Amino acid sequence: MAKTRLIPSILFKMMGLAVLVALLSGLPVNAADRDRLKAFLNVTGFDVALDSIALSAADAPEMLGMSASDFGESWTRIAEKVFDTDIMRGMALDILEQTLSDDDLAHAAAFYASPLGMRLVEVENASHMDADDARKQAEGEDLVAAMVASGDERLDVLVQMNAAVDSGDVAVRAVQEIQLRFLLAASTAGVLEQEFDEEMLRAMMKETEGELRLSMRRSALASAAYTYRDINDEDLRAYLAALEDPQMQRVYELMNAVQWEIMGNRYEALAMRMAEISGGQDL
Repeated sequence: MAKTRLIPSILFKMMGLAVLVALLSGLPVNAADRDRLKAFLNVTGFDVALDSIALSAADAPEMLGMSASDFGESWTRIAEKVFDTDIMRGMALDILEQTLSDDDLAHAAAFYASPLGMRLVEVENASHMDADDARKQAEGEDLVAAMVASGDERLDVLVQMNAAVDSGDVAVRAVQEIQLRFLLAASTAGVLEQEFDEEMLRAMMKETEGELRLSMRRSALASAAYTYRDINDEDLRAYLAALEDPQMQRVYELMNAVQWEIMGNRYEALAMRMAEISGGQDL
């Protein structure tokens, strides 16, 4: 569920290492072996979710007030290298190898290997790799509006599903931290002429945090409505029950942390590569 690319704007696709460490500190140390982890990525669809991070690279220049054309013909090549799927999957395996317990791995894998789980992964994977965020968002919003108008209880299930996979409201902090890391890395590397002060940026983000939270919740709800549009109500309720299980909660907390950290790492790396082909621009 959390594996879906929920937010269409690059502004909202942006968790620092400190947050990652905090999330991982309470997890069991008995780690799973690498072969089982590769199977885990596949059966849960987390491998496709990681691959879909690369789709956000096309919007990265917009965060800096630029466009891909400012970086010439090299842009596509650099973005593909930085967001190489093998690199991102390797990073995920390195973290999970040290943090995901055998018991939690087996619990999550058993659910997603079930007939319902496989069907859910199928629709989630399709949503991940559909790059047309604007269309998905529009269709999802139409579905939400129809549910509101009819008083459909399905809407409440979707709301609870989103809450189950982000129970600590981590996504807002993750968005802010990854955006911050990217802007600071771009400024330090000389991609931008303007230098940024971290405290100033944090203060600016704090001012818009409420608006960001509401926007992300609306976007997440529309995304869920679109992704699970062909899943019936009974199966959605079964999925909600599975997501609310304490073991699944731990797995999703970890997968969220891993995904956000990989995003932050790759956007910092992208800023370094952008500096190689940019003479510096004003934000």
